[in-house]
Amino acid sequence: MSFPRELRLNTFQMAAPSHNWAGLWRHPRDNQHRYNTLDYWTDMARTAERGLIDAIFIADVFGLYDVYGGSGDAALVAGAQAPNADPVIPVSAMAHVTRHIGFGVTTNLTYEHPFQFARRYTTLDHLTNGRLGWNIVTGYLDSGARGMGQPLARAHDARYEAAEDFMTAVYKLWEGSWADDAARRDKAAGIFADPARIRRIRHDGPYYQVDGAALAEPSAQRTPVLFQAGASAQGKAFAGRHAEATFLNGQTTAITARAVRGAREAAVEAGRGPRDIIVLQGATVIVAPSSAEARELKEEYRRYIDHAGQLALVSGWTGVDLSGLGPDDVLEFQRSNAIRSTLENLTLHARALPRVRELFDFTPAGARGPIFIGSPVEVADEMLAWASETDIDGFNLVRTVMPESLEAIVDLLIPELQSRGAFKTAYREGTLREKLFPEGSAHLPANHVGARWRA
Repeated sequence: MSFPRELRLNTFQMAAPSHNWAGLWRHPRDNQHRYNTLDYWTDMARTAERGLIDAIFIADVFGLYDVYGGSGDAALVAGAQAPNADPVIPVSAMAHVTRHIGFGVTTNLTYEHPFQFARRYTTLDHLTNGRLGWNIVTGYLDSGARGMGQPLARAHDARYEAAEDFMTAVYKLWEGSWADDAARRDKAAGIFADPARIRRIRHDGPYYQVDGAALAEPSAQRTPVLFQAGASAQGKAFAGRHAEATFLNGQTTAITARAVRGAREAAVEAGRGPRDIIVLQGATVIVAPSSAEARELKEEYRRYIDHAGQLALVSGWTGVDLSGLGPDDVLEFQRSNAIRSTLENLTLHARALPRVRELFDFTPAGARGPIFIGSPVEVADEMLAWASETDIDGFNLVRTVMPESLEAIVDLLIPELQSRGAFKTAYREGTLREKLFPEGSAHLPANHVGARWRA
């Protein structure tokens, strides 16, 4: 099966022993327990770039998954996104050993200030030569709020109100503070930066205040490529205004297709084009030279999934404590302050309510998305069919056992996709934004909300 446009592929990672599949760090061939070493990240970056992967997308969560049983013990025992390290730190090392691959880094704006945050991400965009993206999240764990001296996480809708205020402030700093020629580097005249070409930013919002010029000179992209993962009504509207790439989950093509339509419609409502936003679906891939070998790997991997740890993750994502349910009980919808779209997809939009045992197994419900298992031909067929049916632009490919899951994607799946004309055979030159949007430039397009703050 062919695909009418170039598929986008990210490897979906996290600076923790386990990411979306709790407990796989215990597998004898797995190296995720080395997440806190530089070699883990630089080796990964080299492998991903060898496969022409678009970006290393690094998830993050600020807090501990302690909804399950009212304790974080299950998450800690399983290494289920705990402990976790700051995902920003390894990026400069990965950039140093690569030339083209992009980096989509998650940072929770709730516990940041635009003034300091703008400098950190500008610095990283400099050090990566313009290959940086920011995955905008607002945080949903009460444990993270308590760690920051607050009793609870902000209410769902208030999180997006604060995010709008944060984005306005940070756009002013990135886009409107320094002129392109402000950093003169004129040794003869003894002038490094021209004060007349630098603007003091004043922002007095309901959540954030700024009074001062941006501390860092503009980087290649000025504003990093903006990723966002929110599929609630508020999340879709936010993505329509701000996201250049949006990440979603959906365990059926119907759920995903509805979300894709919503994302593109939201972009149009914000004065942008429907293709100005790249839509990526989360997916788990287990690929091997033959179908039988892939299914053997699945059975091998599933023996290492930590059931309590996996339920701790799902409890945190949905805000529903699953500790009192048995394996054959079903997850039902209830109001929560967590990831609203995840709970709605698993319950209100599902063909049937999932049983708890499905949530700790390699099922679409457990993955919150498709599971592609088989030979390179079989997996490519399924991926391209999913993309055609849903109108997504590509996938965030969830790690399972590392590094072999990434190596199999690079060495087996990507050549099959390339043979069908569905994946690039070389990187384009330029920044991450220019690679993702070759018809554009290194900077935000003129129809993006952030561009209105340009000097």
